[in-house]
Amino acid sequence: MNPPRNFLYQLSFGFIITLLTGTIVQGQNTRPSFTIYKAETPIVLDGLSDEAAWANAQVMSDLQQQFPYDTLPAKTKTEFRFTYDDEFLYVSAKAYDNVKGGYVISSLRRDYRGPGLDGISVVLDPFQDLTNGFFFGLSPAGVQREGLVSNGGMLNEDLDLSWDNKWYAEAKIHDGYWTAEFAIPFKTLRFKAGAQAWNIRFYRIDSKENERACWPWTPRIFEPVNLNYTGEMIWDTPLENPGSNISVIPYAAARTSRNFQNEEPRKDQLQFGGDAKMAITPSLNLDITVNPDFSQVEVDRQVTNLDRFELFFPERRQFFLENADLFASFGHLRARPFFSRRLGITRDPNTGQNIQNKIYFGARLSGNINKLWRIGFLNMQTAEDEKTKTPSFNNTVATVQRRVGKNSNLRAILINSQLFGNDSLPFRIGGYQYNRIAGIDYNYNFQGNKWTGNAFLHKQISESKASAQFAHGYSLVYSTRTINLNWYHQVIGGGYAPALGYVPRNGYKRISPSGSYFFYPQSNVVNNHGPTADFSVLWDDNFGYTDHEYTIGYSITFQNQATLLVNMKDFYTFLFQDFDPTNSPTEDMVVKLPAATDYRYMWVGANFLSDPRKPLTFELTGSAGRYFNGTRKSISGLLNYRIQPYGVFSLDLSYNQIRLPAPYRSADIFLAAPRFDITLTRSVFFTTYFQYNSQYRNVNINSRFQWRFKPVSDLFIVYTDNYYYTFEEVGQYSNFTPKN
Repeated sequence: MNPPRNFLYQLSFGFIITLLTGTIVQGQNTRPSFTIYKAETPIVLDGLSDEAAWANAQVMSDLQQQFPYDTLPAKTKTEFRFTYDDEFLYVSAKAYDNVKGGYVISSLRRDYRGPGLDGISVVLDPFQDLTNGFFFGLSPAGVQREGLVSNGGMLNEDLDLSWDNKWYAEAKIHDGYWTAEFAIPFKTLRFKAGAQAWNIRFYRIDSKENERACWPWTPRIFEPVNLNYTGEMIWDTPLENPGSNISVIPYAAARTSRNFQNEEPRKDQLQFGGDAKMAITPSLNLDITVNPDFSQVEVDRQVTNLDRFELFFPERRQFFLENADLFASFGHLRARPFFSRRLGITRDPNTGQNIQNKIYFGARLSGNINKLWRIGFLNMQTAEDEKTKTPSFNNTVATVQRRVGKNSNLRAILINSQLFGNDSLPFRIGGYQYNRIAGIDYNYNFQGNKWTGNAFLHKQISESKASAQFAHGYSLVYSTRTINLNWYHQVIGGGYAPALGYVPRNGYKRISPSGSYFFYPQSNVVNNHGPTADFSVLWDDNFGYTDHEYTIGYSITFQNQATLLVNMKDFYTFLFQDFDPTNSPTEDMVVKLPAATDYRYMWVGANFLSDPRKPLTFELTGSAGRYFNGTRKSISGLLNYRIQPYGVFSLDLSYNQIRLPAPYRSADIFLAAPRFDITLTRSVFFTTYFQYNSQYRNVNINSRFQWRFKPVSDLFIVYTDNYYYTFEEVGQYSNFTPKN
């Protein structure tokens, strides 16, 4: 059965008319504020906050609970103070304890993250655009974390702690309280000279009281970094231009490698390159990289892949992180026209893992023109890789964003990926392989995050003669304390395949409504609970109705921050290509389920996440039921043991039992990944990650030693190895066989 042909367009028109006629009206909120005064005496950064300048600073102590409740003042008192001089913004905090005992600290590694970890955090929105911000945090052990907030901080993933920059902090633990001091260079931040106020929010996590408290008040359904709930920090004197900011980060890398599979001799390489960062204005930044090396970036976590389509792995490379939302957040999670991991990364045909593809050079200009306008421009030249048969490309991305109303925005993007030739004309517009995208997005946010959503239309231009080279989508989310409703639809043309994008599937139409309801009982055990539902339907013009996934479930959040989710899923899948449900390696030549067959199957599942404040924490997920024309049982777990504060041992395990009738392959798929993360000091770290994946008969070892001898200056020693391994003899593979 096919849905009506004009169904999506009628819905889109209806939603847009609803918005334009004012049914959804953007609210006006009065923001709380305080004044920040310039320090008249020097600040010594020692974590004690005993200088005279702090005595003259306004005390901000009226924090409100956000968890476990959002209707009460904070149980524990925390005093924040702010001051500044010509070079730094200073933050002081005095965090009192109601309960005696130690603090929950993950380790001494920078950029810690977790819901139950003690610490204080500050979020700055210098342009007051309610969209992008800077995040700084400190634990009682003096461990720093910094990050970038994008998309208004609506979701947990909108806080990216991969960003790295210069700032300074110290903390001291006393009897009954602990104190902290920050010194954030103005050159580290992006802002407009002459600004009279910045948006700001700050919060504290107190593990002993099991409390998260914020200023200003924020509903507990939103993230603690949500920029729509900020106050104003008013400068006693408008800020001046902080002056030129140019930093150069050269590197030297020595590398030795050997490919045992091809019996190649050892290769020794010495590589040089570097990055430069220049502030064109205090709010507009130019990044340049020459012959970059990303080998120090942590290896991707392996997963069991039983999907018919490509999996998503996040970007972790520093060069691409600042203002990443200007480039990477167009479209939808499964329809991104630009995905930065397409640059400088290719796939190893032997291991199936992502490996580096050499980049000759790159430049990126990004930032704010003023409160209303943001721009982004990126150009990068990648090298030819004969081993993976990857040609050389020049890649360009240009974006512009215009704020509309309080915190909505209209954005446009242009992308060009152009093959470089090898004749007398090294580059030309026509005649070579190219892929171009032009797109426009509208992101809206009304009434304090109650109504949010996105609409986009992207058009592809390429030498391909394929039809329907476009993508369109629309979403509408309604969120309150007790209810969350979500509508999403998507139309991805059959010819839409952006070379630099992430579009795992094309040629389909999709509708996906979902919702959840929350009850808040007066209980010492349960914080909230309620039902959830998610329905997704896909069809196309060739095969008609091709897929659905219906999910109903029930979620419980406990007062100790543990969570439980149980659900039941109903699937329908029409195969338009032959498919192996075990996703075995191609060389195994297994019999696949034939194209033009369809399957309906169901399973039940559950997920439990334990109290994150305990030294031993775990997450357990299980499911069982039908799977295509057979059955599947799955169980996975993640175990973390915190040896506070010197390290964390973790173990990631999963097992999938797939049973299919002959002649199709059945399989037992194991994945085991122990990890040792040792933090000897706040500047010396050692991590070893073992990963065994029976699906691809691969053992991966990645060890990283890091010494941060100065801010943003590191020495890395990295060892990576891959092996074939199987418990049974399969063809040429028997026990350990080195790959490279």
